[in-house]
Amino acid sequence: MEHSAWHSLIKQQLPDGYFGKINYFLNQVYSSGTIYPPREKVFNAIQTTDLVDVKVVILGQDPYHGPRQAQGLSFSVPDDIPAPPSLQNILKELADDIGMKESHDLTSWARQGVLLLNASLTVPAGQANGHAGQIWEPFTDAVIKVVNEKDTPVVFILWGSYARKKKALITNPKHLVLESPHPSPLSAHRGFFGSKPFSKTNAFLTSQGMEPINWLV
Repeated sequence: MEHSAWHSLIKQQLPDGYFGKINYFLNQVYSSGTIYPPREKVFNAIQTTDLVDVKVVILGQDPYHGPRQAQGLSFSVPDDIPAPPSLQNILKELADDIGMKESHDLTSWARQGVLLLNASLTVPAGQANGHAGQIWEPFTDAVIKVVNEKDTPVVFILWGSYARKKKALITNPKHLVLESPHPSPLSAHRGFFGSKPFSKTNAFLTSQGMEPINWLV
């Protein structure tokens, strides 16, 4: 993990020695099987989006578990990989809300201050949630707590029951929380479609005198 503003503040939220435990876990799992994303991209979310730049948080559960899908950014896949169903539905809602995004690699969002954070940062090949509850949740909860302490307003977008449980960590009244069902095909028709998270986010940012996100790049 890079030594950045993130590093010292996350460390303050965790028990002594926790980064060492994470490194031990990574050494164990990456040496014993196929793990996604590639090890150098495990911390991609906080390496791409500096703490000072965070304006939006989109929380996912864990990385995609198919070959070459996971980039270390929640919901994002490279453009040469087909968009998984949840991402297809995110882009459909975006098209209905604001307009069409041609690319389904979401790195451009991350570079504008959208923290694309998964609750678990690794997954074994073919095993959804295979690392849930093992090492990552205290770390990623600490990331959320650090963002919660920012003085500047942040929009937290919580899709689905798992993400919505993290609402308890968001206590700063400056921030906006947008909740809806998950964009997966199982639940998207129960209220994700039509929830307009992208235009609502930009309306809030604009109302706070902040630059809106260009969701279409």
